[in-house]
Amino acid sequence: MLKLENVHAHFGLSHVLQGISLRVDAGEVVGLFGRNGVGKTTIIKTIAGWVRPTSGSIFFKGQPIGGVRSEVICQSGIGLVPEDRRIFPGLTVEENLVLGFMQAPKRTRADSRRKLDEIYARFPRLGERRAQAGTTLSGGEQQMLAMARVVAGQPRLLLIDEPTEGLAPKIVDEIFQLMDGLRRDGIPIVLVEQNVRRAIDLTTRFYAIERGQVVAEGDSGSANDRAELFRHIAV
Repeated sequence: MLKLENVHAHFGLSHVLQGISLRVDAGEVVGLFGRNGVGKTTIIKTIAGWVRPTSGSIFFKGQPIGGVRSEVICQSGIGLVPEDRRIFPGLTVEENLVLGFMQAPKRTRADSRRKLDEIYARFPRLGERRAQAGTTLSGGEQQMLAMARVVAGQPRLLLIDEPTEGLAPKIVDEIFQLMDGLRRDGIPIVLVEQNVRRAIDLTTRFYAIERGQVVAEGDSGSANDRAELFRHIAV
């Protein structure tokens, strides 16, 4: 479904991604793990078109998307839940969600209403706060809103960047339950998450990232592969 081949990216003179190659197959949850500042978020943003690769290739469903505008990548079916959530100020929860429908512009009003009902069933806290301004929600609720807004566009692939950072343990549990529900629905996910010991149980496979390079990859169900991952990231 997604394939990166020897992808490089620079910020000015800083060589951030140094030959990243990875893949995501249908139905997989793939974890990108590593210490802070090693390039994980840049990988996510490069896939989504927020960062332009300086060389290498990115393919989504067999089509090249490296360097394509972010809005075109979004419309192709790749949804990004960014670390900073980007809740629109001045808009209610429901208005934020409706903006997610722009990823699927051919949906009818009845389809949109039905999809909103499905989202509120999956994210009941948002249903309770649908008329509340999105920026007045708690941090955990804003994270749910950011995820739900992307899900509203019916993405074929989800990119989720640090969804539990700074959240209380109870809310972390809810976020992981929500991601597990998306996984069970068959939505492929690329997940960047610092809580590796918790996230590894959600993933199918993983890549360990150091200094903009893949230094290990493996099967999340393999004890040997897990041990190699933890050796690299020292958690």
